Formats: sequence, C-alpha cells, structure tokens
Amino acid sequence: MDARLTAEQEEIRRTLRELLAKRCGPQELRAAELTPAGYDPALWETLALHLGLPALALPEAYGGVGCSLTELALACEESGRALAPSPLLSTAVLAAPLILALGTEAQRAALLPSLASGALTAALAVPGTGLATALGLAGDNRGDWAGGGRAGGVQARRADGAWRLYGQAAQVLDGHSAGLLLVAAHTGGFARSRTLLFLVRDDAEGLVRARQTALDATRPQARLELREVEAELLGDDQADVPAALAAVGDGAAAVLAVEAVGAADRALERTVEYVGRREQFGRAIGSFQAVKHRLADVYVAVQSARSAAYYAAWSAGTGGERVGALALAQALEALRTAASEGVQLHGGIGFTWEHEAQLYFKRASGDELLFGPAHRLRAHAADAARLFDGGEVTV
Repeated sequence: MDARLTAEQEEIRRTLRELLAKRCGPQELRAAELTPAGYDPALWETLALHLGLPALALPEAYGGVGCSLTELALACEESGRALAPSPLLSTAVLAAPLILALGTEAQRAALLPSLASGALTAALAVPGTGLATALGLAGDNRGDWAGGGRAGGVQARRADGAWRLYGQAAQVLDGHSAGLLLVAAHTGGFARSRTLLFLVRDDAEGLVRARQTALDATRPQARLELREVEAELLGDDQADVPAALAAVGDGAAAVLAVEAVGAADRALERTVEYVGRREQFGRAIGSFQAVKHRLADVYVAVQSARSAAYYAAWSAGTGGERVGALALAQALEALRTAASEGVQLHGGIGFTWEHEAQLYFKRASGDELLFGPAHRLRAHAADAARLFDGGEVTV
C-alpha cells in the first residue's frame, strides 16, 4: 500500500473542504436540519451534479467515474469534518454497491446512472434496529434479523405473480426522502427461510414513511411501514444476500471510519483554537501542561485511527482483507474522545445547544448507536477470526 495520496485525491479533498467551508457553516447546517429532507437540496445538487461524488466508485459503464472506494472515502472524510447532512452515505455507500452486486443487467442500467448523477437517491431499509447486524459488522447476518418467519420484521410473499411486502423498519437513513428503497425482507417460511432484497419506489401504494427524531440531526432517519406494498426483487431469488450485505458492509465501515476521522480531526482543531484564545489566571489555558497532555492524547488517537481507516478503505477497494469493522471501532472511539474532550475544554459553553461542540458529540453517539458500539464490532471480528476458541486464525 502506498500511503501517499495522489494529485487527484488531494484535489478531491481540497475542493470539497473549500466548498463545505463556504456552504456548510453552523447557520447553514442548522437550517438544513430543519428542512423536510434534512439536508440542503442545492448543496446536494452541487455535490452530485457538479462534483460527481455519488459517481466516484461506480463503473463508467453505468455513468460513474470509475475510481476506487478510497476516493469516495476521502470525499466522506471532508463531509464528516463539516458534519454535512446529505444522502451520500445512504445512496453511494450503502444502496448503489448492492444494486451493482446483486441487480440484473436491466436493473443496473435503469438505476445506477440516476444514482450516479444524484437525480435519484436511495436508502437501505432493514427491520428493527439491526443495520450493523445486517451489514455483518456486529453480528452474524445469516440469522433471523430480517424476521426469521416470526412476527415482526418485514415479510415478503408472492401473490398474483408479484412480490408484496408487509412489515416495518426503523432507523432508515434518509428513508423519508429517498426516491428508491432497498428493503431487506424474509421469505420462504421455515422450510426455505432466506433473506432477499427488494426495490420499492417512494410512491408505492401502501408505503408509509415518517421522519424520526434522531439524536444526531445531521443523519436524518425515518420509520417505514409497508402494508402489502408491491415490490421488485433485486436480482434473483437464488442470490446470496447475506454475503453481498457483508461485502458492502465492510466497505461501508471503512468509509464510515474515514468519515469519523474527519469529524474527530475537526473537533480537535476547534478545541485547539479555543484553548489558544481562552485565558485563565492571565494566560491561555492551552499553555497549561495538563491541557497539552489531554490534547496530545487526542491527537495520537485521531492519527492512529486515520491510519487504520485509510488502510481499511484501500483494502476494501482492492479486494484485500476485510478490516472495516475494526477500523470503524477505532475511529468511533477516536471521535468520541475528541468530541468529549472538546466539550470539556470548552467549559460552560461546550455543552450548550448554541455551540457546535455538542454536534460532534452527537455524531459520535449517533454513529455508535447505528453502527456499533465499538466493543461489539471488535467482539464480532474476534469471533469471526476464532481468536478465543483455540482454532486457526483466519482473516
């Protein structure tokens, strides 16, 4: 692995950082959170249509740029620094790779160009609160997380030659605004129990969507209710959906790790700036040794997490070992540490609603609720590697 960024990768970072600094300040961020979609449509148009972010990791044959996952991760690092709300994660990191992996040629040709251009946004909906398990990050995704034939979850059945879905899903990222939903549903009963993915349009009859109040308002979420909704099967009914979800989950975890590092780095920068200005006992509080030691520890944690996240993104993009969950665990811990120290060292103003320090803490907590927590990510990785059963260690 060459740890140096290419000129193109540096340009992606520079361009996005300059744009988001102008278009995603504190006031713009709060205004975007209050919109029905939860993000600024004009900013999304700029990111998608003019900069081509959703197209970065898609093949040129489907309207993509043909870059690797690393370039998409670097773009998400900059959006993480600004905490920019957008459907980039749900569309380009979760939904598009699944359509590319499982969809028929007709489905790819019909959907991927629209996703690449940003004209169509998509969301992955899984039953209950099991997104981390469905992606194979914090548990075995070949279990009954999709319903398992029992009450609850989302059930799929064939009726009159068409698939129909019944059930509900919560904590669906951008599920209230996405034009296309990828819904994981259980079918086959107990005899041929399996999980499949289905395509549901936003105007489907029987679909009820409602935005939920989320801890982290920069990651808008929705609750979906499907009442005999007609759906289109993604790919064919013999597809190994859990394997595809796990493969996409590893890449998504790597991207999320890089994004979390961007947020942690910015939280640290803001704290360093503040302690250099705030005076106590006639001197800047950043000059006190205790404060220096605390910030030095945060710096080491952030840089270590960045190395792990970059390697995970590179490995996922080149088909190497799957270490996305471990990198995500380290990045989430670094973000929580940076955000917590930021709130502490900002003093009385740090925890107030008016200050931006609390937004980074909410991002850290929200991501752990959605994709973690860190100890579960590590525990599942250890189980998969058979570290504690005396078996042979495999990756």
